[in-house]
Amino acid sequence: MKIAVVAPANRLDPAVAARVTALAGELYPGRVTLAVHPQCFLSSGHFAGDDEARAAAFVEVTNDATVDAVWFARGGYGSCRILDLALPKLTAAAAKKTYLGYSDMGSLLGALYAKGFKNLAHGPMPTDIVRDGGEAAVRRALAYLVDRAPVSVEPDHDGAPRVAFNMATFAALVGTPHEPDLSGHVLLLEEIAEYMYRIDRAFFSILSSPKMRRLAGLRLGRCTDIPTNDPDFAKTEVEVAEHWCKRTGIPYLGRADIGHDAANKVVPFGGMSAVA
Repeated sequence: MKIAVVAPANRLDPAVAARVTALAGELYPGRVTLAVHPQCFLSSGHFAGDDEARAAAFVEVTNDATVDAVWFARGGYGSCRILDLALPKLTAAAAKKTYLGYSDMGSLLGALYAKGFKNLAHGPMPTDIVRDGGEAAVRRALAYLVDRAPVSVEPDHDGAPRVAFNMATFAALVGTPHEPDLSGHVLLLEEIAEYMYRIDRAFFSILSSPKMRRLAGLRLGRCTDIPTNDPDFAKTEVEVAEHWCKRTGIPYLGRADIGHDAANKVVPFGGMSAVA
């Protein structure tokens, strides 16, 4: 199996790439080739190369018939900037691959889902190996990519097709031509390092969309490292989620085991039954 690693947003540390490559070789000797694209190590200000370089690398690996899966190197910011550059250039080979990532990669995952791609999943990325307990996250991701291991997947409590996104990333995608149709889906959301009022605003942006009113429900992942607001917002992320779900008539279905941490579980878009 050949897994290509590409960085549509921020740069990947070469030392991190070496650690993850070594771990993949140790876990799956003779079974897995981890092909880290040189673009991952480019630097152009905030980004892993300019927009054109990042888009070209993404198109190259997605259209490569020898690649079985595309594993996004890390998040940050930048994937939305390549959507219009890259998506029109994708061939039929791109739709046959598995794609795995989260955080800012939600822009690409959401846009690909809108195009009808099936094998998409929200889950750990190579850079997660530097987190406390991060090797377990990388092992979980590889177990999903290589064997579709059920133990890697966030438990399906609801029976409906599912998608998962970082809250701010998905809020920015809603209302654009790349917004996927999530009718009948359960939407899982997580967040990190955002003030509570920004979490509240994101819920307004997402759930006010007429398309989102057709959701089967919403579940809330972990919202971590929330800065202290002055004055205190005085509501928790659960209270905010419940408020907006009640106001918009979308069922609130409880918590989800996803987040910007080493415990982040894999969420296959559409559910495991939808994975080819």
